[in-house]
Amino acid sequence: MDQNLHTAPAARRTLVPRERIAVSLLFLVNGFMVGCWAPKIPEFAERLQLTKFELGLMILVFGIGSLIMMPLAGAQIARYGSSRVAKVTGVLLLPSLLALTLVQNVWTGAIAIFLFGGFIGAMDVAMNANAVSVERSMRRAIMSSCHAFWSLGGLIGSALGGLLIASWGVLGHSVLATVLAVLVLAAAWPMVLADHPHPSEEKAKSGLPLVPLPWLLGLMALFCMIPEGAVLDWSALYLRQEMSASVALSGFGFAAFSLTMAAMRFAGDLVRDRFGAVKTFRVCTAFAITGMLIAAVAPSAELAIIGFAICGIGISNMVPIAFSAAGNIPGLAPGIGISVVTTMGYSGILVAPSAIGFIAEHTGFSAVFMALPVLLLVVLAFSGLARYADGSGSVSH
Repeated sequence: MDQNLHTAPAARRTLVPRERIAVSLLFLVNGFMVGCWAPKIPEFAERLQLTKFELGLMILVFGIGSLIMMPLAGAQIARYGSSRVAKVTGVLLLPSLLALTLVQNVWTGAIAIFLFGGFIGAMDVAMNANAVSVERSMRRAIMSSCHAFWSLGGLIGSALGGLLIASWGVLGHSVLATVLAVLVLAAAWPMVLADHPHPSEEKAKSGLPLVPLPWLLGLMALFCMIPEGAVLDWSALYLRQEMSASVALSGFGFAAFSLTMAAMRFAGDLVRDRFGAVKTFRVCTAFAITGMLIAAVAPSAELAIIGFAICGIGISNMVPIAFSAAGNIPGLAPGIGISVVTTMGYSGILVAPSAIGFIAEHTGFSAVFMALPVLLLVVLAFSGLARYADGSGSVSH
């Protein structure tokens, strides 16, 4: 027994890095596919002759697909383990870009975008659950850097997308993007941590959890991602209309937010390992509140952009910590907890844009950005729950 304990760390040093690379590649592929979709949207709308309202409905169908498939993925993870579900959903996701490129009418387009959103969401749950398993095996935080790889994949996909569409056409872009995704998934495939459901978790194979903890963590993720969605969808319009920024300058609000978010996600695991999840979460929340308030009351566009950058520092590691906590709820299968948190969190990004747009039409964006820190104060009140991200109270496997 003692000999096994002494040799275990050495085995972990040789094996776990491969598993960490694998789950990072899963996040990269998922983000890359989403990034590749973004520059295809105008051509997709033109090909199907969609009005702005109809395109909005199509994007809503994408979100509905994700929200439906996420809980289903959680149930399958509890039954089969995250590695198998991540691989299967990854394979199902691969032909989605080609399908979206080849559809010729609204109904087939709606089916294709529903499945695209569904497989993106299902894979999202599975790879987050796998990241929790790798965290447990490594006994250190990796979730923030995994989310950083997702952001990196999205950046690569969106940056290359426009160039490839211009030079190769939409079909050429889809084929090349699919080939690249296949290669990355193939590289990750043999290294993915093969986790299996624990016997005590068999009772959680299906159905929604009846304990309040995953729902409270889901509420935290929701209130973290609503401000993220607000910056994503409305920061440019806010800077342009209310700050009188130029067209070029108005795009820097989300760019600054994204830059600090990606940078801090790569650094977030080291910070969390050093200070613990609760302290990291609270400091991040304070940064997010401060940044959002600066953006709301800034007298100039430049200062508002600085505010969005500070907000990005804060938001960056709040959601990854919530996901880690959800995967370490005692007595609950990781896939179930994470499916609840991801579903609730991403529904904030889905619902927030239209609601914020409606409110801002009557109050202005400054008032909206001033109100959003109230949600973050609620998150701060529940920040003690972030202790589960450190494995507090989790069953040792």
